[in-house]
Amino acid sequence: MNDSLAIDVRGLNKHFGDKHVVRDVSLQVARGEIFGFLGPNGSGKTTSIRMMCGLLTPDSGEGTCLGYDIITKSEEIKRRVGYMTQRFSMWEDLTIRENLDFVARMYEMPDRKQCVDQTLKQLGLQDRESQLAGALSGGWKQRMALAACMLHKPQVLLLDEPTAGVDPKARRDFWEELQQLAATGISVLVSTHYMDEAERCNKLAYIFNGQLIAQGSAKEVIASQHISTFAVHGGDLPALAQELKGKPGVDQTITFGDALHVSGEDEEALKKTLSAIDAKYKVQPIDTSLDDVFIHLVSTKGAPGEKGTA
Repeated sequence: MNDSLAIDVRGLNKHFGDKHVVRDVSLQVARGEIFGFLGPNGSGKTTSIRMMCGLLTPDSGEGTCLGYDIITKSEEIKRRVGYMTQRFSMWEDLTIRENLDFVARMYEMPDRKQCVDQTLKQLGLQDRESQLAGALSGGWKQRMALAACMLHKPQVLLLDEPTAGVDPKARRDFWEELQQLAATGISVLVSTHYMDEAERCNKLAYIFNGQLIAQGSAKEVIASQHISTFAVHGGDLPALAQELKGKPGVDQTITFGDALHVSGEDEEALKKTLSAIDAKYKVQPIDTSLDDVFIHLVSTKGAPGEKGTA
């Protein structure tokens, strides 16, 4: 057993009826690491995360979470994992303190009041502990849900789209809290659609149709796709995007504000195509971003053999 790994799984598969939801997923998550899961809705992110942590039994495959077998020792794992669902699941007619106290009762924590007090302080909730959960803003609901996950001092946190519908400042504050938790040795598995959040993860995995099609650090994932990207400014960009579609070297075009990002795997062909466009456009090479990469992955995997325009 490798004590440096919080999660180590191989060949996980899961079916729901005749649908193969997760296909041969294998990966490792280090202790104290923030691991991000990205992919379209219905791609298998949540199912994969739940299987890795003993919350859902795979049809086949093997692995460990915190040193415990994910199939035979799932109850041991559950005691050491905090799970925050995408949908707010606390009791809206109870106060923050009452909610946390109820969760502590469910965990049968002997030092319940002390743990609630400590968690309220840790998550900056003590000044709001008497507020009803239903009256909280999205950011404070999110913070309370995280507090409920942290009550039993888990070693792994599972966060399913935790910042969906939350304002930018609350998202930033939430991620600063996650960074602090990871610094204490807690491993965090988080699914997200926000590329700025993905870039804050130590490692990423991109899942499509239940398969891991890219994983590693943000830089490694970008480099693995071998995509060159150019920014084009000026003129009628929507018309240019249509004009470039299907041209040599052009795999995708994406509008970002006042620029058109044009990307492709064949850099020389792409340069040649862009050199021939009207002089009213300004073309310059730029670093390929995670947005460029993940739209590329969706386009190429979504329609095998075809390239996409987004």
